[in-house]
Amino acid sequence: MSLMARRPQTARALAPTGIHTAVCVDAQDLGLQTGAYGAKHKVRLVWQLDAVDPEAGRRVEVARVYTLSLSERAALRKDLECWRGRKFTDAELDLGFDLEKVIGANCQVVVSHDLGDNGTLYANVDSVLPAVKGAPKLAPLAFTRLKDRAQGRTNGATAGAH
Repeated sequence: MSLMARRPQTARALAPTGIHTAVCVDAQDLGLQTGAYGAKHKVRLVWQLDAVDPEAGRRVEVARVYTLSLSERAALRKDLECWRGRKFTDAELDLGFDLEKVIGANCQVVVSHDLGDNGTLYANVDSVLPAVKGAPKLAPLAFTRLKDRAQGRTNGATAGAH
């Protein structure tokens, strides 16, 4: 009898490249993550695209991990300002921004593909743009937020798969 090791099979389709209408379906607190520049508090925003995976019969999802910061150079701040269509005021920056506010909010995301060090193709969210004015609103479909999932269950992907 042989003992076969294989790479894991993903249960989700790779998001196609380009600009997509999307709806934010989750804001996940990843806690402190250690990286090249020390420990930083990270969050993951997850969007459902208007694109449907024909094999799974469900919308394709993409995500981006951010440092939880609204500093001037922070990617989270840049994407939120672009998404909102305006800069944060000093008063808003002093108060902070509740990421729960983006759940259910429509936007456009720019998706590109990159080849990882392990040879796997990944979909990346390069930027987040405001929703097209007058376009039909996209509502979240068949998605349970990470914080609401039963222990040990996911939406067909592992926590690190996005």
